[in-house]
Amino acid sequence: MVHGLVTSPLRPLVAVTGGAGFIGSHTVDLLVASGCRVVVLDDFSTGKRANLARWADRERFGFGGSEPSVEVLTVDISHGLFSALAPITAQYGRVERIVHLAAQVSVIHSIANPMTDERINYGGTLQVLEYARASAVRKVVMASSAAVYGDVSEFPVDEQAVCHPVSPYGMHKLASEHALHYYSQVHHVPTTALRFFNVYGPRQDPSSPYSGVISIFADRANAGRDLTIFGDGEQTRDFVYVGDVVRAVVGAVLTDGADRALMNIGTGSEITVKELAQTIVELTGGKSTIRHAEARAGEILRSVARVERAERLLGWKSQIGLRDGLAQTLRG
Repeated sequence: MVHGLVTSPLRPLVAVTGGAGFIGSHTVDLLVASGCRVVVLDDFSTGKRANLARWADRERFGFGGSEPSVEVLTVDISHGLFSALAPITAQYGRVERIVHLAAQVSVIHSIANPMTDERINYGGTLQVLEYARASAVRKVVMASSAAVYGDVSEFPVDEQAVCHPVSPYGMHKLASEHALHYYSQVHHVPTTALRFFNVYGPRQDPSSPYSGVISIFADRANAGRDLTIFGDGEQTRDFVYVGDVVRAVVGAVLTDGADRALMNIGTGSEITVKELAQTIVELTGGKSTIRHAEARAGEILRSVARVERAERLLGWKSQIGLRDGLAQTLRG
């Protein structure tokens, strides 16, 4: 149950930036299932039209009754949202709520290209918030990241921990959180930031250099290929299944409340990368060998969330255990 959930008979119009991506497409599915009209904004640099294939024959709002409806726009949001959304709002009314997921998500890429990361991640967030301010959007929910914390000394890490990000990606996510707070406090745009921990699940592209470790390990293990761990494998992560994550996202964006809230979205449990690799090898029949390579710069050694705030404010907690989530991911 989500506190204060909006159940408008008018089928609210929700914009999802990055809606063709891994988390974005799952978010679109749940929003439509929740009775929303959805407009996806994606530049398809990493998002895939195949992720929205189930809506391919219904990518217009011109359906009556309870028919699902999705509109897909090719947009680089760092250039702004106004012109792209103008034809939609002229015909179907204003965008009421925004889920902001569009981002450059690779820590390694951000270290090599900090200005590009700033333009996409922080600049993109400002573009979303400017549109929300000018258009009286009722709620903006942004995907932040556990990367804002950096290396901390107390675990599980809670939302009041002092943040010392160790990559431009973490820096720009933290700056985006500050922007949400500013727009809410000064311009009265209701906002919520969700700090995702390590999200995994079906549709995560293992061929992308920005993919999470689970999608890469799963793809290689399914093919019987070696798994490479960077470092000694003792670094820990809090892996949270995408189905759980999108329940938090949709609950937050359709909730009138939790304004200016920061919430961790994780499981509250951690596993070493070495243990993760061993589990995936076991689940795929044990044909892969685990190898090690030099540790990568900008990666933290330990990560696990304290998650009580999301349960208190949204009535949300993770439901899918890692082993079950891995099995679903391996099945595709």
